[in-house]
Parts: sequence; structure tokens; C-alpha cells
Amino acid sequence: MDFDPSANRVVGTARIPGAPAPKKAPVPVKIIVAGGFGVGKTTTVGAISEISPLTTEAEMTSESIGIDNVGQATTKTTTTIAMDFGVLTIDQTLKLYIFGTPGQTRFAFMWDDLVKGALGALVVVDTNRIDDCYPAVDYFERAGLPFVVGVNTFNGQMGYSLDEVRWALAVREDVPVISYDARFRASVRDALLVVLDQALDKAIRMKA
Repeated sequence: MDFDPSANRVVGTARIPGAPAPKKAPVPVKIIVAGGFGVGKTTTVGAISEISPLTTEAEMTSESIGIDNVGQATTKTTTTIAMDFGVLTIDQTLKLYIFGTPGQTRFAFMWDDLVKGALGALVVVDTNRIDDCYPAVDYFERAGLPFVVGVNTFNGQMGYSLDEVRWALAVREDVPVISYDARFRASVRDALLVVLDQALDKAIRMKA
């Protein structure tokens, strides 16, 4: 067999002198997308993920009538029973791993496992059902995890202003309340970048 003099040839852990160092893998960052039932969490993850998103959707049946409120004027026929998962590479140094939580109260026991290791969260709000988002806001406040309230503009419209949403949810002034459209990649990207900013601010404060 002829000897291969290529600089990329690796034997064990040895590397030929002068060969370029391997590229450093991007830092993984875990982000949570949470909120009430049917607010757009699965749509959010699916719109931004660069891979085919992992979803755990199940058909809604007559057994859920009176339990799962799908909201007004919706064609929703499935529901997340475990989690959603997607991936987004920000640049060569940073990669987001995005986990969507189930929205129903009966699956709330899964949140603690999903949130482990997360640096921040996007709490998705439907202004037609603001009450459904109280548990998510309370959860992240108790956990001390940086979060952003993202008002999903269904059909490009909001029932209330951002100031009214902040007042209704009684979130602190340092918690951003933004609007975005879960259907569009660029809009979801901008919302997640705000979450990253919040996580970075907390890291800087803790270091100081």
C-alpha cells in the first residue's frame, strides 16, 4: 500500500506537523419554547429548525372535549404529548437546541426534565387566552430561568397591546414582552435572539 502524504491523514490521535487544526465544534445552547395549549409552540419550533423537527403529536379525540381548549377559529386536530425538538445553527460558534414543552396541565410533570440545562425560554402567548400562560410565567420565575414573553400574532393580529399583555401577566420590567409570528422563520429567529440576549445578561451579572 502506498503511503498517503496528505496533511489530513490522521493516525490515531497523531497529526502530521503543519496540518490545520480541526475546527472547534459550536457551543450547544438549550432553549425552551413553552406556553399554554395551542398557542403555537410546535409551529414555532418547526418554523426555525434546520432539521426536520422531532414532534410527538397525537390525534385529538372526543375524549379531550371539555379538557383541551383549542381556542377560537382553529383547525388544530393534534396535540403535543411529550415535546418538540429542533436545531438552529447561529454561526460557527453557537448552535441552539430548541425544546418545546407540552401545553396541557396533565403533562406538566415533564417540564422539570425538559428544562434541565436550559439557558433561557420563550413563553408563547395567545392574546385570546392569556390566562393559559400564567403557569408558564410562574414556572420560569420560580426556576430563576431567563425568559421572554412572545405574543404570537395569529393571522398577523393581536387582541391587546404589548403593554396590556405585560400588565395582564404581571411580569417584571426586565422581562422583554415582544410580538412575533410563529409561522415565519425570520420572526422566530428574532424572538430567540432576544432570549439569548437575556441569557447572556444573566451570565454577565452572575460573573460580576
